[in-house]
Amino acid sequence: MDAPDTPPTSRHVAKGAGTALLARAGGAIEIISQPLYVLLFGLPTYGLYTVLWAAVNLTENIFDMGMTNALQRVVPQAKNDAERAAALRSAMIAGVGPCLLIALLASLAAPWIAPIVNVAAKDADAVVTGIHIFAWALPFWAYVEIATSALRSRKAFGPEIRLRILWEQVMRMIAATALWALGAGALGLLIAHITSLAITCILSTRLLKRYYRLDLALLPAGQDMFNRTLVAGISVLPSNIIGRLFADAPPLILNVMIPGAAGASASGLFAIARKIASAVQLIRQAFSYVMAPLASEAVRHDKRAVTEIYAFATRLTTIVALPIVCGLIGTGSAVLGLFGPAGQAAWWPLALLTIARLIEAITGAAGAIQNVISRYHHPLYGAALGLITSLILIAFLLPEEGIVGMGIAVAAGIVVSDIVPVWMLWRHDHIQPFEAPYLRVATISTLISLVILGLTFAATPLPDAPRLIGGVILILAGIWASGRFGLPEGDKLALGKTARKLRLI
Repeated sequence: MDAPDTPPTSRHVAKGAGTALLARAGGAIEIISQPLYVLLFGLPTYGLYTVLWAAVNLTENIFDMGMTNALQRVVPQAKNDAERAAALRSAMIAGVGPCLLIALLASLAAPWIAPIVNVAAKDADAVVTGIHIFAWALPFWAYVEIATSALRSRKAFGPEIRLRILWEQVMRMIAATALWALGAGALGLLIAHITSLAITCILSTRLLKRYYRLDLALLPAGQDMFNRTLVAGISVLPSNIIGRLFADAPPLILNVMIPGAAGASASGLFAIARKIASAVQLIRQAFSYVMAPLASEAVRHDKRAVTEIYAFATRLTTIVALPIVCGLIGTGSAVLGLFGPAGQAAWWPLALLTIARLIEAITGAAGAIQNVISRYHHPLYGAALGLITSLILIAFLLPEEGIVGMGIAVAAGIVVSDIVPVWMLWRHDHIQPFEAPYLRVATISTLISLVILGLTFAATPLPDAPRLIGGVILILAGIWASGRFGLPEGDKLALGKTARKLRLI
């Protein structure tokens, strides 16, 4: 279980990103589950659910004290099992403890919180009870986030697959369908969500036993390790909060600014666009999860090792993300058709957020690296500038421009917050990923992706079903062609058996 003596290589990035991408594919299942929830419970009720879940998500990212990122920095640099167990214990105390207190306060304050939330008339009676119950999703979610981060810190990227797909997502769909059939109404969706989180907490604890000495984690941790973990978390907490604001604040803002059922529907529509755009975000998340612990480990050996894996990750995300983005934009109206006629109003936010997520995917490794090798305050600059950009645009565009204006504001903020870390890594750490052969890789992938965009737009008169099937085929073919003709030989070799099976070599 000791740390290796050799620095991580591109092969480690490829292997880890592959399993992490599968693990995060649970987010792709949301593209299937969300139309189901809208069909069963209606768009306003789904909008209420997205508002409450956004509030939980945002609160968790504030009061977990940055412990998910702290573990990425502290655990790979720990010397033995005792230090790793102490870091895990410190993260659980500092991250889950405050969330328990906030959940208790929110549950007790439900009668005063409920009037702030705009809902359809049929859901009005369920809001107070819903807040009473759903507030307890907060500590469950904090535990899951910290536990899975602890697994990634040990480079255990694969075990998340069962948690994120089978339990957190599939069980939620099964529970929601069953509760709807029993007539649970809006509360059914909330109860299904918190049930799936509770099950995931239990299973994540079982997985932690494989990678940590939990008997040591139950012992009092030294003050030194607690302080190290807390400082590492608090240093990235502001940028974490701002990053989460881009994802979860827009539905809340739209709900508050637009009264009645229209506010709930606007929240739901924006959430739909964000969920679909998250298909691109999965790529960024997969590589970020891998890059953080690997970069933290590599910097102990030589910064040149960081540059190697940084450049490789950027080339790989480019050839995967570009075809997906062009395919999603081209088939966007067909995807939104799954949500009924009202879903078409989300096309422009979908297009804007998808493009922003493309830039985030290509530049996202910079933020993960900056969190673990740069000075503690550096991640704040990009996050703060991105937030300021979004707030200025929100002030000018809302409420008049509705979800389109929100899409512009959020997309601009994401782009700014992701470009700044790239510049800062180059300026302060002399690391950047865009040297040769990146230009060749990007050019070939862009040309292939533009063909995908043209073909999917040309197919617009066709029914939705063949457009969706054709779009998936074109995206997969585009990723393969970009890898086959764009990636250099060394990158293909780093992909190992995958490259040979896919005939990229």
